[in-house]
Amino acid sequence: MSKIRLDKLICDTTALSRSEARCAIKAGRVTVCGAAIKSPEAKADPEHEMVTLDGRAVAYKKFYYIMMNKPRGVLSATEDAAQKTVLDLLPPELRSRGLFPVGRLDKDTTGLLLLTNDGEMSHKITSPRHGIKKQYLADIDADIKDEDIAAFAKGITLRDGTVCKSAALKGAGPGRCIVELSEGKYHQVKRMLAARGLKVLSLHRLTVGSLSLDVELSTGEFRELSEKEVSAIFEPSAG
Repeated sequence: MSKIRLDKLICDTTALSRSEARCAIKAGRVTVCGAAIKSPEAKADPEHEMVTLDGRAVAYKKFYYIMMNKPRGVLSATEDAAQKTVLDLLPPELRSRGLFPVGRLDKDTTGLLLLTNDGEMSHKITSPRHGIKKQYLADIDADIKDEDIAAFAKGITLRDGTVCKSAALKGAGPGRCIVELSEGKYHQVKRMLAARGLKVLSLHRLTVGSLSLDVELSTGEFRELSEKEVSAIFEPSAG
């Protein structure tokens, strides 16, 4: 990889701010290949050169991939002046990495939300052209019927003329259903079910592609994805 300014590298790999990283470098606390470098403007290649802060090696990662079990009442946004966002649930060292939600879940929708700083990966997931399916569990005010399943399979035109592509609908017990679709239109699951006379009482996202929400993650918790899990997003869904 190309070389990176030392102050940016330290900022990106530690909990230090950019100004704190500069001070640390000027104080001789940072080394490159064993030699103390006191110029914040100096550059290093973290893939091929050992960089340390206070004697400890720093591990540089260009991209971060986070799985979160999104709680109800939190916005899928990077910032908001009045309301809590999913980034507010992250520690400072992750908030400084330029993370953003991959697509969005409505404020009152819970479940699997991905956050990353990889714009290309985010586009592949959210663009309908790539057909990445997302699966949702919905509590509704009535049971689904065979006609509802058939209507979803055919594709539904909403009251405002919005055309929704074919989606899978199946029952999941009394007053419950699972919806799987490859689009992400505004309030799409709720609006598609409303078009069939069904009101959504709660909505929870289960999967993105072939990646399922980690059942060990409590509401509001998060963790980094493994390389295998990132790849699973783009593998064909079992459904």
